[in-house]
Amino acid sequence: MGVKRSLQSGGILLSLLANVLMVLSTATNYWTRQHEGHSGLWQECNHRVCSNIPCQTTLAVTAACMVLAAGFGVVGMVLGLWIRWHEGESRRGQTTSAFLFLGGLLLLTALIGYTVKNTWKNNVFFSWSYFSGWLALPFSILAGVCFLLADMIVQSTDAIRGFPVCL
Repeated sequence: MGVKRSLQSGGILLSLLANVLMVLSTATNYWTRQHEGHSGLWQECNHRVCSNIPCQTTLAVTAACMVLAAGFGVVGMVLGLWIRWHEGESRRGQTTSAFLFLGGLLLLTALIGYTVKNTWKNNVFFSWSYFSGWLALPFSILAGVCFLLADMIVQSTDAIRGFPVCL
């Protein structure tokens, strides 16, 4: 397996891991915990009784960014799979990288917004759902870098294809 295929395979695995972590983070209700219970993007649980959180602007923006980040991550991964398994096609890794980087940017926006909203609250601590969102961020960015590097290899190979070069 060449360097290009290794980078593409690594990018697919990293984007899969990032997507699993993003979906897990978005779907679970353990973003913050307090003495009485815990809360997430959608529900707040006190004394083992969960109820929907009333609409709050910052929380709605965070939830929307998380859902969009997961969507862009899935599209990036599907494009990466397409590139990896359809070798002769003219798909470019730059598009895949753009989707993965945009998903990472949306993820970063959501997490920073949530952090700013909850940092100064008393007796509120961030929990594992929140940290799994932060853990997804470097995987998403690294996946985009892998596809970008693989695309650079394809471009350089295409550029020197016509020259009589011994490699």
